[in-house]
Amino acid sequence: MLDDEGESGVPPARVPSVSSPSELTRIRLGRELQALYEPVLDESLDPRLAELMRQLEADRRA
Repeated sequence: MLDDEGESGVPPARVPSVSSPSELTRIRLGRELQALYEPVLDESLDPRLAELMRQLEADRRA
């Protein structure tokens, strides 16, 4: 018969409970991420990658 320790006799790992971030924290994090990645969005895409993306899109539509 199995108990709380399972077949191996080792107790299962306990996962600590973590509360979700507050709305204010999520807003701040979103703003920080946007500021961090916005310059990347303004960069041009490598032509080879752009061509691969066009091919993938064409294959998806076919």
